[in-house]
Amino acid sequence: MYILKAEHSFDSAHFLANYDGKCGNIHGHRWRVEIEVQADKLVNGGQLEGMVIDFGDLKKDVKAMVDYYDHALIIEKNTMRETTLSALKDEGFKIIEMNFRTTAENFSAFFYKTMKEKGYKVRSATVYETPTNSARYEESEEALNEL
Repeated sequence: MYILKAEHSFDSAHFLANYDGKCGNIHGHRWRVEIEVQADKLVNGGQLEGMVIDFGDLKKDVKAMVDYYDHALIIEKNTMRETTLSALKDEGFKIIEMNFRTTAENFSAFFYKTMKEKGYKVRSATVYETPTNSARYEESEEALNEL
């Protein structure tokens, strides 16, 4: 099995609504996203001879996916008063609303699925919210069999 990994980082703020602790307040992270793709065999022939895929393509796609979230306030939909949200948007702040709670765990599954939809054979997605704390998502055999 061949495994390639590309990573990229972004800075953003978020908060966890209904959380009893300091993460319930708006705070920022330097998120680091690692995407691992896999293949059983290398390409035989052509420009990609001896490769799984072109690293340049993988790096470009990971960067494009991650850069969208850079320097934004990322919130779970319906967790902020509409008047507050409107005021922030009126001030020109970049607000991104997600359909999930903005935890490293949920982001790892989200980035995994996003890259899979781009056609990559994704092995895992790891999201670091600090240099030493991360969440990793891999599809289980059960999940793969349900597809």
